[in-house]
Amino acid sequence: MVDQHSPPPRAAEVSRLTLTAMVVGSMVGAGVFSLPQRFAQETGVLGAIIAWTVAGSGMLMLALVFQRLSLRRPDLDAGVFAYAKAGFGEYVGFFSAVGYWASACVGNVTYWVLIMSTLGAAVPGLGSGDTVLAVAVSSIGLWLFFLMIRRGAREATAVNRVVTVAKLVPIVVFVLLALFALDPQVLAGNLTGAAHAETLFEQVRGTLLVTVFVFLGVEGASVYSRHARRREHVGQATVLGLLSVLAVFASVTLVSYGILPMEEIAELQQPSMAGALEAAVGPWGATFVAAGLVVAVLGAYLAWTLMAAEVLFVAAEDGDMPRFLGRVNHRDAPVNALLLSTLLAQAVLVLTLFSENAFDFALDMTAALALIPFLLAAAYALKLAVGGRTYESGPARRRRGDLVIAAAATAYTAFLVVAAGPALVLVSFVFYAPATVLFAVSRREQNRRVFWPGELVLFGLTVLIAVAAVVSLLAGWITL
Repeated sequence: MVDQHSPPPRAAEVSRLTLTAMVVGSMVGAGVFSLPQRFAQETGVLGAIIAWTVAGSGMLMLALVFQRLSLRRPDLDAGVFAYAKAGFGEYVGFFSAVGYWASACVGNVTYWVLIMSTLGAAVPGLGSGDTVLAVAVSSIGLWLFFLMIRRGAREATAVNRVVTVAKLVPIVVFVLLALFALDPQVLAGNLTGAAHAETLFEQVRGTLLVTVFVFLGVEGASVYSRHARRREHVGQATVLGLLSVLAVFASVTLVSYGILPMEEIAELQQPSMAGALEAAVGPWGATFVAAGLVVAVLGAYLAWTLMAAEVLFVAAEDGDMPRFLGRVNHRDAPVNALLLSTLLAQAVLVLTLFSENAFDFALDMTAALALIPFLLAAAYALKLAVGGRTYESGPARRRRGDLVIAAAATAYTAFLVVAAGPALVLVSFVFYAPATVLFAVSRREQNRRVFWPGELVLFGLTVLIAVAAVVSLLAGWITL
């Protein structure tokens, strides 16, 4: 649906390079600048190598799942939510869409918190990014981006491609400078972890949720697939973007262990990459990283806001969200979906005033919200491969290969849900339960009953879990 008196817009077409930039731009944001401290809190060099190997392999399987699904079901756009709906029903599809959308909005808050924390070194009133002044300044930036993106998807993606290149430069420079400053004795001392480190299995487990956050965006090309110039570009951009970013993330983490002892890295203030480079080359290193962080984070914020609005828009077009979210302006921007995304980010931004550690909680919550949509997409690919649908023609080995990939991706994402822990999963249902209002409104607009029996049971479980989460928060069993 379009605004009244506006002609139906034609979706803006974007190239493979731009789609790849969307994937890289989505992943390279706040997370990469926090990696040294977050990893050092959990593990040493050996655990980090294992964690990146496991995470890289698991996310590669997930990327290949999105690649295969984009070709096997080209009729499904905004893949993350569409695959869950096709495989497991409308209400589960709604859960996937709204969870993915919420993870994008919460993730956007981490960007503003980290920017304000970085600027806090020069402006004490910004603190760690969670003061009243920091929230006020972040809010201004949030709404300025809203005004820019509503001008249209084509302009926003063009800006993102330029920003993606610009923000990779300081990260690559950090890796090179850290390599020159690397102390082999310090690196050897950090090999197995510090005194506070647990068993190797627990070290790896503790870092995997961090890797989920930094890899969020691997599905970026799939989410934005309705704008792809050619369908095969979606899968190619997904795999190319993942492999490029994996090399960058692993390098940033490992070279940091050669600069400072693990205990000192674990105590660095975020963005910890700045503190690590300052220890290697002097105070100018922190300033250099801070400048790169602002560019990187703003670029990632742009990409994630585009994807969040796109998911709501496509869900509304498919009848899984209220109709008003499917309206676009004359420049093909989903204005109402963009507005609702900005409002949710604004609400979460205000909540950071009441959080003990705004950045860490928002980061982990973003990962936890995204895991369910990822798991459902992988499970759908597994369902297709097992059942044989869309494999009626073609060699049998192709189906067997896809079955292995889908099974590995499903097992990996299921493990991550368990690794996230019950607290984060519980809190996510505090959002899922009230968000069901959007599902009910869309059903009423279509003159359909709100819930079928199975959906009603699922909704009842959702409400019970949400109530349990609220009680746990009030009792202090779970803290933000």
